[in-house]
Amino acid sequence: MQVILLEKVGNLGGLGDVVKVKDGFGRNFLIPQGKAKRATEANKAEFAARRAELEKQQAAILAAAQARGEKLDGFVVTVTQKAGVDGRLFGSVTNGDIAEALVAAGHEVVKAAIRLPNGPLKTVGDHAVSVALHHDVVVNINVSVVAEA
Repeated sequence: MQVILLEKVGNLGGLGDVVKVKDGFGRNFLIPQGKAKRATEANKAEFAARRAELEKQQAAILAAAQARGEKLDGFVVTVTQKAGVDGRLFGSVTNGDIAEALVAAGHEVVKAAIRLPNGPLKTVGDHAVSVALHHDVVVNINVSVVAEA
């Protein structure tokens, strides 16, 4: 299936690219999410007419993500969990826990934006975590895991 991308999609292409994708990916993800349209002649003509509007819209989204990224870059968030004497947690700190702590601190972050390079955090201490606010905006934060008293 050939689709016209209406926004930048990671590992696929940028705004306006006509790409070939598997039918299921196009039908079940790209088109329902509004990230793409089928590459018919009518849709190509409509896209050409709306290209400037879509580019302005994507630039505004990128600028908003960059502004949020500047506020969030280097931020230290503290998460409290039950831990044993040796510093290992009884559970783990997941991206959902980190997202909740960031929202409580006043930042707009969704759980899916948190990138844990080595999986959930299972020890007490400071950990570096990245937050992908946009495809082009990835900031690093520090998560300080402390033992519950």
